[in-house]
Amino acid sequence: MNPIAIFHSPFPTKFGIPRQAGVVSEIPGTIIFEKPFRTPDAIRGLEGFDFIWIIWQSAATNSSPTVRPPRLGGNTRVGVFASRSPQRPNPIGLSSVRISHIDYDAPDGPVIHVLGADIMDGTPILDIKPYIPYTDSHPEARGGFTDTTDWHPLKVVGTDDSVLKKILEQDPRPHYHDDPDRIYGMQYNGKDIHFKVKDKTLFIIDE
Repeated sequence: MNPIAIFHSPFPTKFGIPRQAGVVSEIPGTIIFEKPFRTPDAIRGLEGFDFIWIIWQSAATNSSPTVRPPRLGGNTRVGVFASRSPQRPNPIGLSSVRISHIDYDAPDGPVIHVLGADIMDGTPILDIKPYIPYTDSHPEARGGFTDTTDWHPLKVVGTDDSVLKKILEQDPRPHYHDDPDRIYGMQYNGKDIHFKVKDKTLFIIDE
């Protein structure tokens, strides 16, 4: 398979990226097409849709039949095909994101601007498909273990950046880490963020 585009986001590394698309709906991203798809003809009609599916090439693979979802604390194993873990048998990911706008006049346009992606900067995109509500939306569907496990966001202290706060509320740490003195670091939007977590509160040390 050959990439049809490259994704650009505020995350140069995977640490800190929300574990699901749409969890932090304000995160910006852009899709820059490769030739021969760098033409308005390739996205003709897309302006009529609010969301798209992005199929992307992951850097992570896993041959194990089980994984440990963070939602279950990072210790309980479930089948890899019963999870949304990025550790897959094949290096592909799937994300549903909102279209913010399409810039047809950009030098490398058309450029699709999206919101809410869980994709690292520089990720190759393998395909894009429109999200269709009447087939893709199932509001009454069961959610497996996500229906029976509560998720409590962290309290974040030390930043006025509302988007960064929502990202850190998701607790980017591995869920088997619980050392209140450990300093974690992540890169976001050109900044080096360092923080500690104690008693369900995340303290930003420097931003």
